[in-house]
Amino acid sequence: MDVRSQISMVFHLDKCIGCHTCSIACKNIWTDRKGAEYMWWNNVETKPGTGFPTKWEDQRIYQGGWEKDGDGIALRGAGKRKGLSNIFYNPHLPVIDDYYEPFTYKYLDLIEARAGNDQPTARPISMITGKPMDIKMGPNWDDDLGGSPDYARNDPNLEALTPAERDAMFELERIAFFYLPRICNHCLNPGCVAACPSGAIYKRGEDGIVLIDQLVCRGWRMCVTACPYKKTFYNWSTGKSEKCILCYPRIEAGYAPACMHSCVGRIRYLGVMLYDADRIHAVASANEQDLVQAQLDMILDPFDPKVIAAAKANGIADSTLDAAQYSPTYKYVKKWGMALPLHPEFRTLPMLFYVPPLLPVMASVKTVDHTEQSEKMHDIAKHWPDNWVYDTSTTELFGTIADARLPLKYLASLFSAGDTEAVKVRLLKLMAVRIHRRRVTVGDISDQRADQALKEAGLTAAEAEDIYYLSALAKFNDRFVIPAAHREQAIEMMEFTGDVKGNIGFGFKADTAERGL
Repeated sequence: MDVRSQISMVFHLDKCIGCHTCSIACKNIWTDRKGAEYMWWNNVETKPGTGFPTKWEDQRIYQGGWEKDGDGIALRGAGKRKGLSNIFYNPHLPVIDDYYEPFTYKYLDLIEARAGNDQPTARPISMITGKPMDIKMGPNWDDDLGGSPDYARNDPNLEALTPAERDAMFELERIAFFYLPRICNHCLNPGCVAACPSGAIYKRGEDGIVLIDQLVCRGWRMCVTACPYKKTFYNWSTGKSEKCILCYPRIEAGYAPACMHSCVGRIRYLGVMLYDADRIHAVASANEQDLVQAQLDMILDPFDPKVIAAAKANGIADSTLDAAQYSPTYKYVKKWGMALPLHPEFRTLPMLFYVPPLLPVMASVKTVDHTEQSEKMHDIAKHWPDNWVYDTSTTELFGTIADARLPLKYLASLFSAGDTEAVKVRLLKLMAVRIHRRRVTVGDISDQRADQALKEAGLTAAEAEDIYYLSALAKFNDRFVIPAAHREQAIEMMEFTGDVKGNIGFGFKADTAERGL
């Protein structure tokens, strides 16, 4: 057992209000400069939708991530041979139109316009050419367009649904959407690290944050192809690749990353998780239906004496172990089993997990016959010759999971490689907590019904209270449990990444265990 520590994140999608405050906080700190105009290390997408860049989830276009190759795995569109063959022309890169042409406005037209009868306007100006342009796309261009034919209906995840299910999903009264905030997942098996010909990308040994050495990067852009989440970007001004750094200067100082600190909905949680690095290859190579459970099994119990002993033998500090025991992400992901990784089928073992959304409105559309009712109406009365009704009646207060307007298949395509049962279990737990709290606060739900919901979800009343506290009442220090930085160990790992290339991605452990975590 090779115990390592990893900073991990959980985003609670039921609480995201799509305000984009996180994106603005990140943009103002890290990518507000030349060459980074189109970059959004943090962005919020509307689902169903095509996202940023367009159709990033469709690996038939971008060839990102890993694919199973016999008993092992291989990079889908990058690697030594594929990289060499595409070194002068890489057909699997998103182009600027897939992101959007960055723009600003000619604000001087507002200030310097002569007095007249018409209202002066500020024309949009391309930040690439400096010329006037017509805006056709933006980082959140499809915001809230949950039923649009151009965006929502082209979501690659809809391929898991039958045509009839898609049509039902986009009936006017059934249209539903939710928000999906995305940052770099700081994966345990990052494709960007494996694909970099220069060895410029590395995974920090002390906390698992994936970074790009700007002095070593040669701008090959293989990382852009290999990242299936398209969270590495190319800076045209510096000729280097860039990506989310999880605000590591803030984390080292004990502060939460800017996107998380500024989150209005308080949907974000950050904490340490311990994992067994010896199992990474086996987990990444597992069959698709076993990927989620295999990844969860790899996460270790921070209270287990054997794990603690192995962690200390690997040089993990006591302060990090203490943070792992109080980690909110460990509770959501492992202890309560409420969060899932985004697209585990990419096999990068992402360490950003999502609590799937439990939509609050669960009405359904039912087929009815209005003929008899129409015959009773006066000739001049307006009536519609349709045969459906929007039914908001349910047998109980919160309805059931089966009545949810977003099909389980769709959520499973996003979070569990198509395993609907894995999503259903998480939604049942969310529902059980709601029913339990309704019993406690309002009292119009019987004890028998609430206990039955908890039993079906595999929760106790005490666990439901803990989940409720962390989801709804948690203070800042409960949501972000950041271990103290150990600069004395980090300095020991400041070597040229090319010299320890075989260890890149999993910390530097060349000679002594104390050198890596």
